[in-house]
Amino acid sequence: MADLGRLVMRSGAPGLKWRVSVSLALVFVGKLAGVGAPVALGEAINTLAPGVGASAVAEVGVGFVTFALAFVGLRLIAACAPYARDAIFTVVSQSTMAKAATETFAHALALSLDFHQGKQTGSMARIIDRGARSTDFLMRSVVFNLGPTAIELVLAMIVMATRLDWRFALTAFVTIVIYTVLTFKITDWRLAHRRELNEADSRTAGLSVDALLNYETVKTFGSEDRTVGRYAAAMGDYVKAGVKANTSLSMLNAIQSVVLNLGLALMTVMAGYEVLEGRMRIGDVTMAILLLIGIYGPLNMLGFNYREIRQAFIDMEQMVALTALQPDIVDAPDARDLPPATGRGAEIVFEDVEFRHDARSTGLIGMNFRAAPGSTVALVGPSGAGKTTAVRLALRLIDPQSGRITLDGVDLRQVKQSALRRAVALVPQDVALFNDTIAANIAFARPEASPADVRAAAEAAELGGFIDGLPNGMATLVGERGLKLSGGERQRVGIARALLADPRFLVLDEATSALDGPTEEAIQATLRKVREGRTTLVIAHRLSTVVDADLILVLRRGRIVEQGRHAELLENAGEYAALWRRQTREV
Repeated sequence: MADLGRLVMRSGAPGLKWRVSVSLALVFVGKLAGVGAPVALGEAINTLAPGVGASAVAEVGVGFVTFALAFVGLRLIAACAPYARDAIFTVVSQSTMAKAATETFAHALALSLDFHQGKQTGSMARIIDRGARSTDFLMRSVVFNLGPTAIELVLAMIVMATRLDWRFALTAFVTIVIYTVLTFKITDWRLAHRRELNEADSRTAGLSVDALLNYETVKTFGSEDRTVGRYAAAMGDYVKAGVKANTSLSMLNAIQSVVLNLGLALMTVMAGYEVLEGRMRIGDVTMAILLLIGIYGPLNMLGFNYREIRQAFIDMEQMVALTALQPDIVDAPDARDLPPATGRGAEIVFEDVEFRHDARSTGLIGMNFRAAPGSTVALVGPSGAGKTTAVRLALRLIDPQSGRITLDGVDLRQVKQSALRRAVALVPQDVALFNDTIAANIAFARPEASPADVRAAAEAAELGGFIDGLPNGMATLVGERGLKLSGGERQRVGIARALLADPRFLVLDEATSALDGPTEEAIQATLRKVREGRTTLVIAHRLSTVVDADLILVLRRGRIVEQGRHAELLENAGEYAALWRRQTREV
């Protein structure tokens, strides 16, 4: 609750302090009116009792009308106070929910690459969503439901003890204690059923989503019946779990009703007996019954609230645990901007850089090289040699465990991440696009770019003819992760996006691997043009794409085993030459 309180205070809701204060005041006023209404009705009935009150009929009528109006007024206040409270407090609760979601989302984006490589995207999204929504539920359930119910119970006990008899207060208290204990015990027992139902629901959802995402695979292997059979079996488990959960809920509701009605019956009999003995008036019977019924109302949702509050606390704890994770890559306290771009490209230097992924896998060992401004450096070698690790280090997605990497003479750990991201652009092997238009995906690199600049970048990436052939042109939606486009088309969009960013340092990770021969030749010619005036780092498996590189680094098991230009490496007749012969024979 302390975390929730701090979150509310930084929610930024307009009029936060007065809204919270007035909402809490309305809670107290509403509950006070709710307890006062039965007292007013009881007094109204007492004025009509024979032998009670003034002898004049007019005086009796005035007294009755006064108490009756007080009863109606207090009932109205008790009924309207929650609505007024919600109207005032909704801004705070919604702002708090939005603040929680925004902060958690921003924190998740700031976490390290290792974290995101090991996460489940759906699970992460659910943690953020459930955690944010739990803030609203907890405020409404704990602050505006359970808390006020406790206040109402205390006020009712005081009224019963002072206006009726201490035995009425004790009876109401014992009834509520028994009701609460049984509710909590049975709800805890039901949690296993609820968990089983949720797990069955997750399994059915997982099977359906997985099958729909992999529709082509299911269809091509003729596995529709088998897939539907698995889904039907999962739905059967869901039905069984649902029956258990609903049956146990019915049992809980029945037990709650028995306890509450037994308490009400005992209270009514006691009040009737007191009236017969002359110690209470008839109106006091109504007062006692209405007080107890008023308390029973919020208690009817106690089991639901208890279960949901427990779940909400779990959801909020997961969100808080996520925000407690610290990103590996953060700006240093004295981080600064990069020197102004010279227009000739950036100088990239690796100095004794080492990085180890874990105890079993070596990333890079003692890597040293310099990429001069405007040069092209290629990284080649077998899978697992360390090429991708080197690129991630150069982009500062990870930091070296020893050594340093400089960009234009500044250690990357001393550069503001925002400045570094403006200076570099990446074209990955598998370009992931947003479910938006082609124009929006290209402009993602520079949102302020004009439509003419976006079109020019598309033309430079050899996308012009393809876009002109589409009915909606640049406004064509690419689908989730760009799946409406072919692999080659996605790579060209990725290249256009990188070109629009106009970086001083360009990273190409197999940027043309999904292109056909003629298109790849055209793109390679374009890339040779755009490499002018910027430094380029290329990961390549097809050596034919890097024969014109200024420096080729041959990696094996995290070490640079050879380096030089294409012709030099062929003359050395080493590992590069062996790779070249193998690939040319395959061609």
